[in-house]
Amino acid sequence: MSADVEITLRGPESYKVARHVLDLMESHNVWPTPLNFELWFHFVADPEGALAIELGRLISLGEPLTENVSEDLAAAYLAKARLNEQIRDAGDQLSKELDSVSRAIQLAQKSNEAYGQTLAGASQGLNGAEDVGQIRSMVDTLSTATRRVQKENKSLEKRLADSTGEVQRLREHLEQVRRDATTDGLTNLANRRSFDEELIRACAEADEHGAPLTLAVLDIDHFKSFNDTWGHQTGDQVIRFVASVIGRIGAEPRFSARYGGEEFAIIFPGEDAAVVEMSLQEIREEIASRMLKRRSTNEDLGTVTISAGLATRREGETGVCVMERADAALYTSKRTGRNRVTNGEKLADAA
Repeated sequence: MSADVEITLRGPESYKVARHVLDLMESHNVWPTPLNFELWFHFVADPEGALAIELGRLISLGEPLTENVSEDLAAAYLAKARLNEQIRDAGDQLSKELDSVSRAIQLAQKSNEAYGQTLAGASQGLNGAEDVGQIRSMVDTLSTATRRVQKENKSLEKRLADSTGEVQRLREHLEQVRRDATTDGLTNLANRRSFDEELIRACAEADEHGAPLTLAVLDIDHFKSFNDTWGHQTGDQVIRFVASVIGRIGAEPRFSARYGGEEFAIIFPGEDAAVVEMSLQEIREEIASRMLKRRSTNEDLGTVTISAGLATRREGETGVCVMERADAALYTSKRTGRNRVTNGEKLADAA
């Protein structure tokens, strides 16, 4: 959250702004969910911000402000701020934990130094001892010192064990934060940001090993009409179904992502166009073969289909360029009837 929004949220104008936000949401038929409220609060409190500009653009175009749109806006404009805040909190906790352990170790070092001095003194005393009483006194002193240092060492061991558990907990928390920041909330596939980063990495790896890399783009056919007919919640149900098929066939070492709205993308490292085309046909056929039902009413929804396009990366080609060629192949699938896969390499050969 930006400093301006943070100040507004905690300032004397916050209630007035909040009421204005709710009025705006109502006027645009947007439900006052926590996520929507956060997005629209940014829109009102930081009108020059990137989020407000993008939301304003969508409003001016008359785009329906669906939950899908909200999820995409949050992923693009809020996830990084949330991630930074959570990483900062985890870092603060880790610093406190390490400071506590450091103090415990320093205390143990001092205790051991004192114990060493006690042993040295006892050794000298025993050499000069002349009667049993002196010896007994020195032995008692050593026994007391030994018990004390043993107790302190056990305390240190427990503290270190507790600290190890806390550090592991923080590590797991940060890993969960990382997953949340790179995962699409609706489908549990990777999100757009994660896909863009993975595509750069995959291209570099392909160049390093001289291996092929193929990229596919998939889109649900006539999805806007489906949404208009059945509503956005049912539309979300369809997106999740399509994503489940894509995620299963596009599992590791492949990389599947929800690219935005009803569009998906898959990276196929080490696979050529012919193999990828067969995998995409498998996805297309499975999705088209399923008769869907509306979860809330059990009504028949019929079937949905997808169109897909693919392109194999050329040596030295950037991820953006191969994405453009895959998009062009997808457009060919749409233009020539939908519910089909277009191999962009065959188009290039024909041209």
